[in-house]
Amino acid sequence: MLRIVFLVLVVGSSVPLWGQQRPKTMPAPLSRPEKTEYTETSRYEDVMAFLKSLPKNAMMHQTTMGYSMEGRALPLLVWGKVKSAAASDVLASRKLRFFVMANIHAGEVEGKEAMLQLLRELATGKYRKWADSLVLLIVPIYNADGNERIRLTNRPLQLGPVGGMGQRPNAQDLDLNRDHMKINAPEARSLVGLLDSYNPHVWMDLHTTDGSVHAYHLTYAPPLNPTVDPAIDRMLRKDWLPFVTQTVEKNHGWAFYHYGNLPESGPSYTNSARQPERAWYSFDHRPRFSNNYAALRNIFGILSEAYSYATFDERIKATHIFVVTCADYAYKNRSTIVRIKQNADSADMIGKSLPLRSALARSEKKETILIGEISEERHPFTGETMWRRKDVRIPEEMPVYLHFEGKEAEVVPMRYFILKDQKGALQKLAGHGLVLNQMEKTERWKVQEFQIDSTRTTRFAFQGHKERTIFGRYQEKEVDIPAGTYVLDLSENRSKARLAFYLLEPRSDDGLLNWNFFDAWLEKQPKVYPVWRQIRR
Repeated sequence: MLRIVFLVLVVGSSVPLWGQQRPKTMPAPLSRPEKTEYTETSRYEDVMAFLKSLPKNAMMHQTTMGYSMEGRALPLLVWGKVKSAAASDVLASRKLRFFVMANIHAGEVEGKEAMLQLLRELATGKYRKWADSLVLLIVPIYNADGNERIRLTNRPLQLGPVGGMGQRPNAQDLDLNRDHMKINAPEARSLVGLLDSYNPHVWMDLHTTDGSVHAYHLTYAPPLNPTVDPAIDRMLRKDWLPFVTQTVEKNHGWAFYHYGNLPESGPSYTNSARQPERAWYSFDHRPRFSNNYAALRNIFGILSEAYSYATFDERIKATHIFVVTCADYAYKNRSTIVRIKQNADSADMIGKSLPLRSALARSEKKETILIGEISEERHPFTGETMWRRKDVRIPEEMPVYLHFEGKEAEVVPMRYFILKDQKGALQKLAGHGLVLNQMEKTERWKVQEFQIDSTRTTRFAFQGHKERTIFGRYQEKEVDIPAGTYVLDLSENRSKARLAFYLLEPRSDDGLLNWNFFDAWLEKQPKVYPVWRQIRR
């Protein structure tokens, strides 16, 4: 994830750039980094050739999960005791479904390479015990188009690979890790289709950070949106991620911790009128980010961020270790994870109050954050500055901001009524797999109508949208709802009630109104939101 950096450099290094060299013996097939002593990353054709040449294994099934904008098939590998890669066979196995996605930001290539290594290990019989509890779903190259836009300068300051890497956005210049709610990209729609078909219990999204200088080889984040089911949040924060942190420290001597940045990195949520306190700040609660979108679908969402200033091979190794350790925890705790998701999916959210807008919350006590140091060296082919982590840990006690609190909430209704001419919004709702029914005749209902006092949009476009916020309040009234209106009943969408709520509430900070899908209506009818809601029968 991109973060602005303002830190003092430690200059000079005589350490070779490439990291560790490839061992003399390594099982085939080899990835491009392994073939080039970690100077290059895999292109799309390298990935597809690697997958094709994996040793035959009865538990390894290859298929695709959709297409990129430029028509590249997005590979999906399904591993486990299942008859085929078909979703019906995976669901029939009744195993825990563990989904891993890499390369959403195609300059952050470590997850892609780590997953190729893991797939090779699985194909050659390693981690066989996992198959008793798990089915792995692995997408090693999600942003396939961005991956092919190689430039030596795509990741400023990052320590290689010196042969270049892909770009952050896709071929449409969209950041796919901001597209989970508006699903404007074909990749995002393909991903939602995968989630609807396989309904994973766990979703890991693999990144590489380039934020503050710290001493962690990898940082992580659970879902940060406070709408998350409390049992999912509790297990990740209290048990799962602490287990991973302690296991990695014990077995590898590396420090992992919650994703964060120091105030010099300029977190956008701090008060710009004053210098924020020195603390460890997480990033964002909105479900446009994968780990937060997972929360709206009752999935254990885990964000992984390898450390940009470690060597390329160390970043791959750290990501591999993190995924394997998380998978091992899931293997050992399969029944608890499955039960928690089942309970969340079946919970009746109607009448519950959920947050629509949130803010970072300060920890009750200070935590020990490990600060690092870097040295500066030059890219051998561009002459640009690169930073290399030094093996230094400087413990510092400071407050941490690792979770969000709701600042504005609303009650989850029984149903929403969406006028049939709101085609853009209806298309997005259907794209998320929500069930909609169309009224055959005009009916009179007692509903809540959101009456708008004022509205504002952002000054500059973000991802092609000038995000909109409206102000107003609900008023109860009786309305003749015309034939053809679409009804989204929360009892029929129980497992996605949180998602439907966040998409359709007008004050939601990441809903369809925020992303301009009701703008055409608001230009003509600026005082009324074109979606009614019914709180009770």
